[in-house]
Amino acid sequence: MKNIIKSRFIPVLTAVTVLSVSCSKLDPKLEAPNSIAPNTGSGAPTPPSIAAVYEQLNQLTGGQGNWFGLQEHSTDEIMGPTRGTDWDDFGTWRRLHLHTWGPDHNQINDTWNGLNGALFQTTLIAETATGLTKAEGQFLRAFFRFLVCDIYGQVQTRPATAAANVVPTVMTRSEAIDAIITELEAAVPSLPTFTPALRGQVTKEAAYALLAKAYLNKAVYKQAPTSPAGPYSFAAADMNKVIEYCNLVAANASFSLDPNYWDNFKWDNGTASTENIFVRKPGGDARAGNGANLVWQTCQSWHYNQRPSSWNGFVTLSQFYDSFEDVDVRKSTPLAGYTNRVGSNAGFIVGQARGPVKANNPKEPGAIGDPIGNLYDRSGNPLVFTRNASIFFNGEASGIRVNKFPLDPSTINDGGWSSSNEFPFLRFSDVRLMKAEALLRGGTTGANGETPLTIVNSIRTIRGASALTAVTLPVLLAERGRELYLEGHRRTDMIRFGAFNAPVEERPNASDAYKVVYPIPTTALASNPNLKQNFGY
Repeated sequence: MKNIIKSRFIPVLTAVTVLSVSCSKLDPKLEAPNSIAPNTGSGAPTPPSIAAVYEQLNQLTGGQGNWFGLQEHSTDEIMGPTRGTDWDDFGTWRRLHLHTWGPDHNQINDTWNGLNGALFQTTLIAETATGLTKAEGQFLRAFFRFLVCDIYGQVQTRPATAAANVVPTVMTRSEAIDAIITELEAAVPSLPTFTPALRGQVTKEAAYALLAKAYLNKAVYKQAPTSPAGPYSFAAADMNKVIEYCNLVAANASFSLDPNYWDNFKWDNGTASTENIFVRKPGGDARAGNGANLVWQTCQSWHYNQRPSSWNGFVTLSQFYDSFEDVDVRKSTPLAGYTNRVGSNAGFIVGQARGPVKANNPKEPGAIGDPIGNLYDRSGNPLVFTRNASIFFNGEASGIRVNKFPLDPSTINDGGWSSSNEFPFLRFSDVRLMKAEALLRGGTTGANGETPLTIVNSIRTIRGASALTAVTLPVLLAERGRELYLEGHRRTDMIRFGAFNAPVEERPNASDAYKVVYPIPTTALASNPNLKQNFGY
């Protein structure tokens, strides 16, 4: 089953149906309105509850496509190889990886709709609520504005008190980043200080981390729309603000680099991680879209005969895999209580696949609790994952597989749907690397004795990698990839470092510079005359 299964988000997620004993390939369609809100009449919309506004985060953690697809498939971290007719999906994944998308691309359209639906909901809270609820709404609106600004370069806006049939005005990218920073800074005084119990809610430290990210990328968003790929001019004043906000996060004693990298991602990361600042928790029944069920992060990549039985889809590129030292725990690590039951390491999986097999027939895949042995493909041959895969033609064992969010082994016989992994939108090691980058790009205040080299080596050492002797911008981009892969940051990072359009294994030629911004969907242009198509499309 490799065709996309649709569910609706208008603008909050509704239920999707999944198989109870294995992964079911879900690619939720964010089919909210093309404008910032439903065009349902002349009266002002009724504000939702703050809980409903938080639910908008589900569209970022509910499937392998859309926001995640736009941020990851377009980079050097992941691609969706076609296997016979499997994963062809009318070229959806190929077009993202090859940078051949246009305004008609389904996921570009769906992501636009979903993010703009979220902006509508968050605006109603940000402009009508009071106190803490208002501040939470301001942060969430700034967060979604940041994503729209980053991906599409134009941000629709309309007052909460306006009638639903009023056409939104449009902020330029330059106007949007200024509005994002202003709103976050206004929200901070009313937000609580982070404690681990508040990791799923908006806190001061979440706002500081997002402010650091906004200032770090400000030069990109201030760039002229006709030359969106730069070169960018990073102002020292902006880099100093990055450092200031990173230091404010670090001042909270709750945060430290976790000595076990996988504490940040495995099924007990809610209690184990000392790094996760702002997360989406799995809430209620994850099958109904309530919360961050991350089964798809495993199922998108694993083979049918692994456990959980999966979709045999996405792979990482061998060049990205080779950027890790073998001693780096982020590359591949056996986990106690997991690898001995599931058969796979955390991280990347290449070579002979292992997993539960039936005791009376070791060539047949078993269930959690059965002995661990070598796995076989559907033809009875050893299942050996190869280093390389083609974007066009592959066997079922082609490509290096990924296991970034190890699922609770006790849930896997039921498909893993009740695993309690939380998705980190903002993480302390990202904050540390942002400080290193700001110092490298000309920040002059707030170093507190630290240098880019000492910061990067503090992370590499705790991850088991060897210390570096120097840090340059290309070195720092590579380190961000190793630390933050498949967390939704890679496209944004590669653009900021001027590397997004560079060739990769299955895209041998550089792509057009204007592709650093996605197009405005054709249907959105038709619904709002204030929108103009981005340069180059």
